Amino acid sequence: MNWFFFAITSATFSAAAALFQKRILNNIEALDFSLILSFINVILSIPFLINVDYSTLSSQNLLVLYFKSILGCFAFLSVMLAIKNLEISKALPLLALTPGLVAIFAFIFIHDSLSLIQVGAIIFLLIGTYILEAKSGQKLFDPFKVFVKSKSHHYVIFALLLFTATSIIDRLLLNRYNLPPNAFIGFQHIFFAFNFFVISLLFKKDIKKSLKINSGMIWLLIILVSILTVVYRYTEIIAVKIAPVAMVLSVKRISVFFAVLIGGKIFKEKNLLVKAFATALIIVGVFLITR
Repeated sequence: MNWFFFAITSATFSAAAALFQKRILNNIEALDFSLILSFINVILSIPFLINVDYSTLSSQNLLVLYFKSILGCFAFLSVMLAIKNLEISKALPLLALTPGLVAIFAFIFIHDSLSLIQVGAIIFLLIGTYILEAKSGQKLFDPFKVFVKSKSHHYVIFALLLFTATSIIDRLLLNRYNLPPNAFIGFQHIFFAFNFFVISLLFKKDIKKSLKINSGMIWLLIILVSILTVVYRYTEIIAVKIAPVAMVLSVKRISVFFAVLIGGKIFKEKNLLVKAFATALIIVGVFLITR
């Protein structure tokens, strides 16, 4: 099977996970959810750990994976905070801006050239973002000021920067450091659980209270999200091992469009057609910038 199959599978399961995450986060705190989910992910990762060829592991690749897992934990927590505090039809499209940020930062800091197609792609990203944040009666640049003033949008920006770094590290781990996908997914979830436990110890006075959820439905939804998460992370890892990261991410961002349409409808969010159009522009920009 080629990389596209794994990337589109990852996109599908990622979209489904986002919808259920929003439902769960309406009831519990983002850090509590992240902690519980990380523990369940470890349990579901046991089959991957059983099938690992441990002779392929080294202190070097595991240290790099652990460093990446720290960035990944804060990225995931930032996304959960954004989804909790913003409408899903606003939060998810903004998270698709990663390839555009990579191109812009590369142009500014390491003087990478930008083709006309990539410049056009960045314009698509900007227009899509502008439409997404625009409200009637605002001045021309007011929609972009929200990224400075809104704490919820700060979570999005932080997550975008971290995802940019972790995507590159993923590719290095799978190819340069030859870390097998089974070991990658298994040990990453162990590291995630450890990191979220430490973060919870630092920011929560009573972890037992964090783990106490009285609703059986919420527990079922968390288990479902865990299954979806393990699948979309594993298929993304397989795709990244085969194809360039930018191509995989561009396909995976298709999930955003479906999540916006379906999630916006489920959660009865306003101006859904406008947001879907803005999301489509952002996804077009992502496809163009990775060509």
